[in-house]
Amino acid sequence: MQNQVEGIVIRTMPYGETNKIVTLFTKEAGKITCMARGAKKPASRLAAITQVFTHGSFSIYKGKGMGTIQAGDPLESLRHIREDIMSTAYASYVTELIDRLTEQDEPQPAIFDMLYQALHAIDEGYDPEAITLFVEWKMLQPAGLTPTLHQCANCGSTEGEFAFSFQELGFLCHRCFHIDRYIIRLSPALVKLIRTFYFVPIERVGSLTLKKESKSLLKQIVRTIYEEKAGIRLKSRKFLEQLERTPEFLPKKEELPKDE
Repeated sequence: MQNQVEGIVIRTMPYGETNKIVTLFTKEAGKITCMARGAKKPASRLAAITQVFTHGSFSIYKGKGMGTIQAGDPLESLRHIREDIMSTAYASYVTELIDRLTEQDEPQPAIFDMLYQALHAIDEGYDPEAITLFVEWKMLQPAGLTPTLHQCANCGSTEGEFAFSFQELGFLCHRCFHIDRYIIRLSPALVKLIRTFYFVPIERVGSLTLKKESKSLLKQIVRTIYEEKAGIRLKSRKFLEQLERTPEFLPKKEELPKDE
């Protein structure tokens, strides 16, 4: 049976001397894994279409077992991502996170749309660190993690000063700070940012600018949630963190925009 699907290449693996195993996140079928025969040959018609981050239309033959990519037409190559080392690192983290937290052959159009929007935003030059934070907070729910962010996780209050509690997996108001001695206190602006990342559609990321300190704290919180509550630490994170510590790849201090 032959199917035509729209998808984004999120992972590839060499198979033998000339073939690739390609993981696509598709609009119609969710995550699927296919064989691309001969795709490692430079002259192969599948060489370009099976590069990571490529958004394309794929013709897939599905018999027993793994499907086979028979042909493909690129819709967008997202070349800027592959030409810029920081963009590549953040996009790799995004695709690995989505790959890790999704099952095969489960249609998830909302996650496809988020992946599409995130990669396009990175390709178009938006802050890749902020885009990645959006994806990290949005993927908590598919990971089975649902932090309480609309109210205090203990008393239900929606007013007052708030802090983040890993113990309670959510916000605690100032009346309940005593419950967890390891809370991370948050300014009202950071509370608003966390709620934006978790609840607001990613299309609005273009209008959001963040201080380096804000991104650092929000990243620390969400990655600690993944590690402590789900045992997830991604391979691409180590490379990303090495780049983030390398001064020549970081934006200059005077260029950093202020929080909204």
